[in-house]
Amino acid sequence: MSTDTPAELPVAVIGAGPVGLAAAAELLERGLTPIIFESGQTPAAAVASWGHIRLFSPWQYDVDAAARRLLASTGWQEPDGETLPTGAELLEQYLRPLAAVPAIAAALHTSTRVLSVSREGLDKTRTSGRETTPFLVRVRNDEGTVTDYRARAVIDASGTWSTPNPLGQAGLPAVGEVEAFEAGLITGPLPDVTGRDRDRFAGKHVLVVGAGHSAANTLLELGELAAQARGTRISWAIRNASPAGVYGGGDLDGLPARGALGSRLRTLVEEGRIELHTSFTITGFKPSDTLAVIGSTPAGEQQLDVDLLVPATGFRPDLDMLREIRLDLDPAVEAPRELGPLIDPEFHSCGTVAPHGAKMLSHPEKDFYIVGMKSYGRAPTFLMATGYEQVRSIAAALAGDQQAANDVQLVLPETGVCSTDLGSSCDAPAAEGPAESCCGTSAAPESEPAASSCCGTDTAPESQFLGIPTGLAHGRSAQRGS
Repeated sequence: MSTDTPAELPVAVIGAGPVGLAAAAELLERGLTPIIFESGQTPAAAVASWGHIRLFSPWQYDVDAAARRLLASTGWQEPDGETLPTGAELLEQYLRPLAAVPAIAAALHTSTRVLSVSREGLDKTRTSGRETTPFLVRVRNDEGTVTDYRARAVIDASGTWSTPNPLGQAGLPAVGEVEAFEAGLITGPLPDVTGRDRDRFAGKHVLVVGAGHSAANTLLELGELAAQARGTRISWAIRNASPAGVYGGGDLDGLPARGALGSRLRTLVEEGRIELHTSFTITGFKPSDTLAVIGSTPAGEQQLDVDLLVPATGFRPDLDMLREIRLDLDPAVEAPRELGPLIDPEFHSCGTVAPHGAKMLSHPEKDFYIVGMKSYGRAPTFLMATGYEQVRSIAAALAGDQQAANDVQLVLPETGVCSTDLGSSCDAPAAEGPAESCCGTSAAPESEPAASSCCGTDTAPESQFLGIPTGLAHGRSAQRGS
């Protein structure tokens, strides 16, 4: 057993996506040593899965400040700050160069899955000496070798990509769902319909399930494919009684890109090129050569026979590896308890929240943090820049600079731009009518949350931005009129 004192041990970072790599850069800048575990074969493996998707936020919001400074020493050329990258461009032009920086590359373990996190020699019930006892991080590599690592702190940036929400009702998989997925009749999220995965979809009857922007983008890509490949048929099922929340305000929308996205989708539905099924709750699957999707509707049970189903119902955090960690999570959203009410989709539409850092993300387990998409639990959309501010604050706290840790600030696009909805479970429309665009100027420290303030739309944002109203009670409760 190592005799290193806790202060001499590295900080374990779980996940080498954008926020995990930013955490490593922030730690290095503070003189701390990271050790990074990535389950994929390459850094940011999840980003590679959605490389064909274009982000809704430009480069200036996609690069962490400490990472930028670290890369500058290597001669890295930063992309144009006003350009919106695709996932592939984010990977090639930023994340892979960052992962290749010697100090990060030396700390990075790919093809290494974290099995569990605990305290050395202590299970969850033991309290005496807990805060001064090193963490124990148990991992397994792709050869099956299991290794225990000691760490002074743990930052879980593992994301939610590998744990999509089930398609069935009540948060549970529908009968036959697992078998349908194993048979290849249910795809992964955000398939590359017109590119890498084209042959899988061309000429098939495809059902898209979900009412977020991920669903909208997949439906639009399928519409493009259907115009090229004869026999391609598109169905769309949502639990809501109306798709109005996906359509948005059309030409009246304060955010032109969202209006354009919704208008294009509405046109495909009204022209009959997409067959829409509203108030459709999936209750079962019958997989064979094709997939029978059984749904409950106000008119009774209905069956849709399709070749493929694309899920777009959001994601949830995998908490199994944290069973021996003392967590304090919001009971509804499974985010850190103080953060949960600010992002609960029951009361808030997809969007950003006030910047927050170590204080709001802390748990009863000292020096353990969940960051990035996973910190939002089951809540919808997460902004990458928010994750960068999270890990900047946490690195400061771990380095003993409490003033910097508490001074959380974040400058956001004027439209309150969101990410591409990769973790969305927005299956409830926002309030109808023209959207408001909210300013994302520097916010107050987390000890003094800034009040929501919205700016006018005299100057329209660039058409390629997709902004989401922030700080407004547009969630499910607003839809019910409560």
